[in-house]
Amino acid sequence: MAALPELSLLASAALGLAALLVLLTLLPPAKKMAQPPKHCGSREHMGAGKAIAVLTSGGDAQGMNAAVRAVVRVGIYTGAKVYFVHEGYQGLVDGGDNIKEATWESVSMMLQLGGTVIGSARCQDFRTREGRLKAARNLVKRGITNLCVIGGDGSLTGADTFRAEWSSLLAELLKTGGITAEEAKKSSYLNIVGMVGSIDNDFCGTDMTIGTDSALHRIMEIVDAITTTAQSHQRTFVLEVMGRHCGYLALITSLACGADWVFIPESPPEDGWEDHLCRRLTETRLGGSRLNIIIVAEGAIDRHGKAITSDEVKDLVVKRLGYDTRVTILGHVQRGGTPSAFDRILGSRMGVEAVMALLEGTPDTPACVVSLSGNQAVRLPLMECVQVTKDVTTAMNERRFDDAVKLRGRSFQNNWNVYKLLAHIRPPSTKSGYTLAVLNVGAPAAGMNAAVRSTVRIGLIHGHRMLAVHDGFEGLASGNVEESSWDKVGGWTGLGGSKLGTKRTLPKKYFEEISATISNFGIHGLIIIGGFEAFMGSLELMEGRAKFDELCIPICVIPATVSNNVPGSDFSIGADTALNTITTTCDRIKQSAAGTKRRVFIIETMGGYCGYLATMAGLAGGADAAYIFEEHFSIRDLQINVEHLTEKMKTTVKRGLVLRNEHCNENYTTDFIYNLYTEEGKGIFDCRKNVLGHMQQGGSPTPFDRNFGTKMGAKSVAWITGKIKECSRHGRIFANTADSACLLGMRKRSLVFQPLTELKEQTDFEHRIPKEQWWLKLRPILKILAKYNIELDTSEKALMEHVRQKRISQEYSM
Repeated sequence: MAALPELSLLASAALGLAALLVLLTLLPPAKKMAQPPKHCGSREHMGAGKAIAVLTSGGDAQGMNAAVRAVVRVGIYTGAKVYFVHEGYQGLVDGGDNIKEATWESVSMMLQLGGTVIGSARCQDFRTREGRLKAARNLVKRGITNLCVIGGDGSLTGADTFRAEWSSLLAELLKTGGITAEEAKKSSYLNIVGMVGSIDNDFCGTDMTIGTDSALHRIMEIVDAITTTAQSHQRTFVLEVMGRHCGYLALITSLACGADWVFIPESPPEDGWEDHLCRRLTETRLGGSRLNIIIVAEGAIDRHGKAITSDEVKDLVVKRLGYDTRVTILGHVQRGGTPSAFDRILGSRMGVEAVMALLEGTPDTPACVVSLSGNQAVRLPLMECVQVTKDVTTAMNERRFDDAVKLRGRSFQNNWNVYKLLAHIRPPSTKSGYTLAVLNVGAPAAGMNAAVRSTVRIGLIHGHRMLAVHDGFEGLASGNVEESSWDKVGGWTGLGGSKLGTKRTLPKKYFEEISATISNFGIHGLIIIGGFEAFMGSLELMEGRAKFDELCIPICVIPATVSNNVPGSDFSIGADTALNTITTTCDRIKQSAAGTKRRVFIIETMGGYCGYLATMAGLAGGADAAYIFEEHFSIRDLQINVEHLTEKMKTTVKRGLVLRNEHCNENYTTDFIYNLYTEEGKGIFDCRKNVLGHMQQGGSPTPFDRNFGTKMGAKSVAWITGKIKECSRHGRIFANTADSACLLGMRKRSLVFQPLTELKEQTDFEHRIPKEQWWLKLRPILKILAKYNIELDTSEKALMEHVRQKRISQEYSM
């Protein structure tokens, strides 16, 4: 029939829902909701005849449940049987009901839960040969030859030992009659894949372990709360955080809250640190601060290996300075609570990659750990990672602290170097003679203030005169500029919004006024922090160079927008905060239906034409569908989604979640989709809709956005300082080349500077989005986890790498 060209008309309000429903009855039947797999695609039958067991071991970590859910659902998608192993290795040894086959529904509603729902235990039995014999027999009897272990380095080392002994264990079981010859033949080798679940982030080879980001969220919630009471009473707080012998949590916390001092085991303070600490605290108070924050990692030591405790630090401050000082030991609260959006997505992505690694494994494939580098999934030899992790401990025991920091990886090194700059180095008395201006452009985004603070303070450390421009390009044109100082940006790290003020106005009509301001204030470089308007405005400034010499100065753009739509960067400052706001809100909305009849929620997210927030919130919230502009959808797709949810609601599942990007389709509006689902769900489920609006731009920045903004600000100042020197001729700055105006962005594993003119070719200016977006490759995961029969894109399959080779290849890892 000739109805297809008329679909957009039917979707309009003029014909309304009734006409659409008539059309739906005339369309060819849509594909039914995916049943446990019909083996029609290459990925959909690769697990046929195989069995996978998944267990969590050691300390629990938020995000483990997301990983378990992904392993179960992707395993079932491939045609494999998947088994839960309850209570970690103890359940593997004890067998019986501890090893149960998992179903699709058995992992529903666990994504947002903290801890591990299948339990974890520290098992002494598995350390013995006898215990491992029992575990091997339990696996063989169920035909399980693929084991996914989620835990720390001890748990993963145990798994590797188990695999190395597998042949001898089978031989012994066969000899004693524990298994038959046929069973031994079918289970001739064991594949092992590990995922690191640990809040400590102490496993070398991965940028972030599952649970670390959530632990940082818990810590920052407490630090922010303590900051308010500390300011009220002019107190000093000593906060002790977890991490065993790894200082990552303490280090990132100190960066994210602007702490006065941090003690970490990898880099103990120099002898005489007591005097330095007291001098630092005194300077902060004299600068006008009403509080001091000191962060202590639980494994902190001095240069001689003696423990530095929170109480010792408190006693020192009270005795030397007389400050009202309190100690707060955060303890196991750091392990608890709901996982962050990052940990849910990380766990889901790693779970998918773990299943692929298991099913692609051969007897010759070494046991691997699925890891994250930048935003890329990688596979690393498990024991290489374990060895480097042990090397860190050895280096600390041997007092080779510089080596310990290096062995932690480039990300840890960079964080430590930025911290030392911001906390320990004072602006020099000798000035550089250069003046830098920093401004915010576009809509406000959480983390902007952290970037401004870092930019100002690092600029001052370089000896520059730092200017703060209020109200974006309008303020630059009107001369709304003031000199900033170290103390003026104090306490900005945890503040949401934009303290400088920000507007969407572009500079083209103000070239003359902006040129005059640059000349009057003697500005030698601009650092522009903002969204798509910052990118476009900087391009306009480059165009203006032909007529105005004053615009021939280096320009650096730092992407900061909740939409994450700036070309040249995989992530923008503020996007993580917005994503967590959406995810938390979706959790609460779904929880509101607890105890009621079956219900589907339609949620509208921000993002302009960019579907990043809708897609990633869909992954983090377990959505059934996420409608975005980048992935065209038709009336048939809507029909499939409605029927999918209708079938889903006939099972034990009682809630559905559908996300819609605000500009995904001009005809299929949020109201339209709500009305469609409401009508089609009559008698099966009811619907509710929510438009989240500007709450996605508000709130305190997440630890990621604070840290990301801080590092971006520091790196931008270093680049622009070098570029000013490069463009200086006879005391005058003249920057007119393409590489003198760059955007600083994260690309896969590195922070890189890219000329704005090159990024023009990569941009869809009509819709204000990059032409290529990395996260679109994650959308099949969202659909598979929601039980759709589609092909999983593995064109960028993670390959096995070696830890040291990976390090050498990284220029600047997050």
